[in-house]
Amino acid sequence: MAPIRYLHLDVFAAVCGGGNHLGVVTDARGWSDEQMQRFARWTALVETTFLLPPSTPRASYRVRIFTPQREIPFAGHPSVGSAHAALACGLAQPVDGTLWQECGAGVLPIRVEGDGEARDLLLKSPGERVVATGREAHPLLAATLGGIELGKLPPALVDGGRRWWLAEVADEASLRGWLPDHSAIGALARATDSMGLCAFARSDSGDYQLVVRAFPAGVGIVEDPASGAANGLIAAYIAHAEPHGPLARGYAISQGREMGHDARLLARIEPDAIWVGGRARTVVDGLLHWNGT
Repeated sequence: MAPIRYLHLDVFAAVCGGGNHLGVVTDARGWSDEQMQRFARWTALVETTFLLPPSTPRASYRVRIFTPQREIPFAGHPSVGSAHAALACGLAQPVDGTLWQECGAGVLPIRVEGDGEARDLLLKSPGERVVATGREAHPLLAATLGGIELGKLPPALVDGGRRWWLAEVADEASLRGWLPDHSAIGALARATDSMGLCAFARSDSGDYQLVVRAFPAGVGIVEDPASGAANGLIAAYIAHAEPHGPLARGYAISQGREMGHDARLLARIEPDAIWVGGRARTVVDGLLHWNGT
């Protein structure tokens, strides 16, 4: 197999090295499912993506997203990172400020705002629904939320591309200092076929209005430094619960500091759509030598 351009990205980083890793194979034509899975297992990244020509004229490009264990239809930071890679490699150009990404969740729009290092990429969530709300929504929820004071919105199970339990915490300091019971989160995730728990708290910081910590025990991850899809679900829940509240039109998000990262994401809330995204940086740009057999 001829060498292929390969990018290693830092997605949603507020400072260099602050975001979420992503590996992007920029031309996966000729790769089998088994070859993609084997390479994703070898990178050992949370997700690795593979760019392909679109199968529909509506799309700008097609992406397949793999964890080390399996292919998934959709995820937030791999979508934003893949859009960045498609632009950086000249594989796609926005039309009227929008790219159209074909993935397992359909053809999704990505807004392109700005250029270069200052470019924000905002992904439209594939649709969300609140499945259940309240502290009594599941028998395992109380143990999962042990040791933390909750905020004004009740805990909720929200589905949209990926399924997460969401919980508002009383204040930023409590959330940042929380030592959650990861075994309890894992049990809840397995029992409800969800990613796990995503906790959030409001902030008076001038740089961001929401702090988020995500614990995707359902896929074997202790804590995620930057979570695009999960933040889309939080935005949808806030829009549903507080349509006229102070966050109802959007806000900035801080995530990952508790694990040595520093991610910044943006949420835009419109009457008919939720947009979540931020910036991506190319850290490594090189050639991939991989026969995959």
